[in-house]
Amino acid sequence: MSGTLGLSRLVGADLRHHRGSFVGVAVAVFVASALVTGLGVLVESGMRGGLAPERYSAVDVVVGAPQQVDVPEDLPVPLRERVPLPADAARDIAALPGVDRVVADVTIPLSLQDAGADADAGGSVLVEAHPWPSTALTGFELREGGEPAAADEVVVTAGSGLAVGDAVVLAHGGVPSEYRVVGEVAAPVMPERGAHVFLSERRIDQLDPHEGAAQALGVFVSGVDPEQTAGAIREAFPDLVARTGDARGDVEFLDSGAARSTLVAIGSAFVGTCILVAMFIVAGTLSLSVQSRRRDYALLRAVGASPSQVHALVAREVLWVSAVAVLLGIAPGYLLSTVLQAAFVSGGVIPGDFALATGPLPAVGAVLLVLASAWGAARIAAARVAKLDPVEALRESATGAPAIGLPRIITGIVLAAAGISVSTVPLVVRGQVAAGAAAGAAMLLIVALAVLGPWLVSLSVRLVGTVLRRSSSAGFLASANAAAHSRRLASAILPIALGIGLGLVQIGAPSIIAAEAATQASAGVIADLRVAAPSGLSPEAVDVIREMAGVAEASGVALSAAVVDSFDFEGKLERAEHVLQGVDPENIAHSLDLRVREGSLADLDGIATVAVSTDAAQTLGLGIGGTVVGHLGDGSPLKATVVAVYERGLGFGDLTMAAEEVRAHTTTGLDAFALVAVDEGATGEVRAALEARGLLVTDGSGQEAAGAGAHAQNGWVNLVALLVILGYIAIAVVNTLVMATGERSRELALLQLIGSSRGQVRSMMRIEAVLVAVIAMVFGVVVAIPPLIGVSMGISGQPIPALPVLGSFLIVGAMGALALVAMWVGTTATMRTRPIDEIGSRQ
Repeated sequence: MSGTLGLSRLVGADLRHHRGSFVGVAVAVFVASALVTGLGVLVESGMRGGLAPERYSAVDVVVGAPQQVDVPEDLPVPLRERVPLPADAARDIAALPGVDRVVADVTIPLSLQDAGADADAGGSVLVEAHPWPSTALTGFELREGGEPAAADEVVVTAGSGLAVGDAVVLAHGGVPSEYRVVGEVAAPVMPERGAHVFLSERRIDQLDPHEGAAQALGVFVSGVDPEQTAGAIREAFPDLVARTGDARGDVEFLDSGAARSTLVAIGSAFVGTCILVAMFIVAGTLSLSVQSRRRDYALLRAVGASPSQVHALVAREVLWVSAVAVLLGIAPGYLLSTVLQAAFVSGGVIPGDFALATGPLPAVGAVLLVLASAWGAARIAAARVAKLDPVEALRESATGAPAIGLPRIITGIVLAAAGISVSTVPLVVRGQVAAGAAAGAAMLLIVALAVLGPWLVSLSVRLVGTVLRRSSSAGFLASANAAAHSRRLASAILPIALGIGLGLVQIGAPSIIAAEAATQASAGVIADLRVAAPSGLSPEAVDVIREMAGVAEASGVALSAAVVDSFDFEGKLERAEHVLQGVDPENIAHSLDLRVREGSLADLDGIATVAVSTDAAQTLGLGIGGTVVGHLGDGSPLKATVVAVYERGLGFGDLTMAAEEVRAHTTTGLDAFALVAVDEGATGEVRAALEARGLLVTDGSGQEAAGAGAHAQNGWVNLVALLVILGYIAIAVVNTLVMATGERSRELALLQLIGSSRGQVRSMMRIEAVLVAVIAMVFGVVVAIPPLIGVSMGISGQPIPALPVLGSFLIVGAMGALALVAMWVGTTATMRTRPIDEIGSRQ
């Protein structure tokens, strides 16, 4: 008991007398707490947040099909297409006790042709058509006119700019039809997402490629709690989902479930990275703090303190400081979550109206994770001083720590070799796996750099020192100081190198993949024109294009996604989403060149055949005759035989099937666009004829890579993550350098007392700052080179990576400038005290 009390008093005395040493630790922990809390809010929001209902706001229970494929021991994969409901679902649910009535809803995309509207092309705006009975789901009531009865009658919403009696042209899949406005409806709360019109049930059945099959069911209850009815529906129909309250938005909006999965994945990955970076930075800051108090620990060991007592002392000091800092970081963390939300909304990663969930769990998780990380960092920082022999400890308090030992050097070399080996993975496995391997290789090389840091810094200083010693007296002093305190320099250099290396890989790998995808997409389209419509193209519209004068070939292209099953080395089931495109195998010879290596696209026939990219073939271990197993975009089972393997997977997706089969399993049942080859000299006439029909026409060479939107979103996520991590590293670097410079106040005062001028001392510190910046930049770039070369060689076959030049220079330059700014701030603050006062204040 008395030992515990004595240790607590010693901890309190240390905290009082070495406040400067612990401020740096507190700042690092504070920022880590804010980051982990903010990211924790994103994870919790992925579990409990969502989109409030709009069109389904007036119904008690909304029923839909599950919009995800479950993955054992992993996050589910969201489905991009609307999963159809069983044909008899409405009838069976209506028979349950407490159910008053069931209303089915269907959404058909149409384009309203209005020459006065500001739209993407041809004066068309996208609207959603629904069957008339679905007005009850929102609480729409007629304000004027009547219900639609005939196939050419439409009811519009208030504020649409249309009046009863107006004639409008609504196109479905590029095929226009004229309608007459027969009514206008309004609801207490009008939907904000998109424009809506209502047609007769019969007309919806005619337009819907799925023959009017219900996409969602609205259940009105009578005399019972809606949640009770929802529970009864879930129990009676386990393959359906029933939602009440704000959760109704999950069924209404397909992007709600995707946003949930995205937030959980992003938040979890960010938290893990931030914890690793936090441990790295806190350990470095603590190491600097421990070095500044070597004399204290030496005296403790000399008077009989055991290694476990030194460990306990350091751990308690850190936990006391960290406990305060982590609690202070919680409130800013919740504010940070809103900043991250805005950033992800700006990049189109999540919908702008997705509501975050703010409960206490992120704060609790941050406290536990950050304190555990701080404790682990304390154990690492105290490991060496706790094991020192008392006599050796006293000697080091005066002369500084010796160079790192041979075992540590060997460990660092092994880690560096492992990082270089992992950098070669993209030469074998391509696609997103290559980017993941690059990130893993970068982390291994960064850890190797951390292990070898003091040794590498010492070597670098010796090489540069020969030049510095001959340059000037300030250069001589800077060289001598750097050589004597390479560990101190390493604590400042390594975080900067970490930021540069991680930053270059984070922006470089996606850039290399995106550049190659764009190249493949451009080279693979050999058609003259690309034709699209705001709501998509129907097969009938493609047939019309094909029959136009001057058109040699027209091929509709359907786009979707598939979730494909595979197994890892341990036999564990894995499921991943792949871009799926549908083509007309009889009409692509003059429109599309996927660079087929084996088999033939002409063999694509029905749902049982598929062509795969070389990337997918490698990842899934498939070849001609192999079987792709998984789920199509609407959850339907996929089991298809591989009949062709093609190279341009980054540009056109990993899977290709017959277009009619892909369309049948999409929400709209329409093609995304059509590729049109024209007769020589007829391009202008054909373009004009297509535009006259209200279609969007662009050059075929302007084709965007398949999945470009997803790649852009992933790139945005990486950018946000990079900015967050680099921001943390920047704070840590400034913190460390100011702290390290402050600890040298006695040294700088002594230099002035023995004859150095203030200008010479400042010049010495400037040279040291440049030395830190240059070495850190070189180390950071060297760490990034092997992974980036590996990705570039594996993806494009080019040894020189296609990096964003401006972004790369900004990362390297900004991180290097941090050293200059931080050391200038630290030097200015340290030299405010008169040298004689500073020398007299420390014993």
